[in-house]
Amino acid sequence: MPEPTPMEIPTIQVACTVNGEAFTRDVPVDMPLLEFLRDVLGLTGTKGACLEGECGSCTVLVDGETINSCLMLAAQANNRNITTIEGLASGAELDVIQDSFVATGAAQCGYCTPGLIMSARALLNDRPDISETELLTALEGNICRCTGYASIIEAVKRAHRESQSS
Repeated sequence: MPEPTPMEIPTIQVACTVNGEAFTRDVPVDMPLLEFLRDVLGLTGTKGACLEGECGSCTVLVDGETINSCLMLAAQANNRNITTIEGLASGAELDVIQDSFVATGAAQCGYCTPGLIMSARALLNDRPDISETELLTALEGNICRCTGYASIIEAVKRAHRESQSS
């Protein structure tokens, strides 16, 4: 008896802008955005840990809003603007949030750091004021198993102060 042939997964063309650069790729219809970014585009700064939308390590910005890229299909990113951790720095100059994470020692192992930074960037985008509650709420979807959060919160507060003074 012949072996059954595996079902071929249909593909779809995705055209999107990632970190300011336009991309068009054919991808399987069931491919998560996380895999598209890491495996298709080679942007490995976005991390996948739980792959269930619980840890926040895969957080990216889609049209300026935080998204768990493990839960969004690449096809849903069609005609959208995506920003990953790689898109924050300007050449060798770090984004104010990245710089604050370095200055305050807010990263331990660093696995969760890209997601935390992207959540903080979304919070600080065009926000003249943020309350402690807003800051904590913005970061509550991101889990860090190493730091205890004090240095992370200080990094975001520092970045906010610096962005307000510039």
